[in-house]
Amino acid sequence: MATITKKRLIQLIAQKKGVHPNDARNVVQTFLDLIVHSLSEGDRIEFRDFGVFEVVVRKQKIGRNPKNADVPIVIPERRAVKFTAGKKMRQMIESDAQKQPDPLV
Repeated sequence: MATITKKRLIQLIAQKKGVHPNDARNVVQTFLDLIVHSLSEGDRIEFRDFGVFEVVVRKQKIGRNPKNADVPIVIPERRAVKFTAGKKMRQMIESDAQKQPDPLV
């Protein structure tokens, strides 16, 4: 199992689609910037068969320091991004991944 970085993703897209890596980099970065901007405004982002990104509010809670459990620590309310995988992605992940060809190679 490997980690796909943004740099590697750009290389794979450039090779697969036959475009210059700078063009692929611009598209990927613009795509990511638009997602971040939309989420920061509270929008919900949905990609069919891939999944849904949405901003949720995590409630304030009391945490504990394991070294000194007597002292409670207040963890403030915060906004977080939640991702829910789409049907097709869930099916691919749950099935044997070894049988499916890599779409980026």
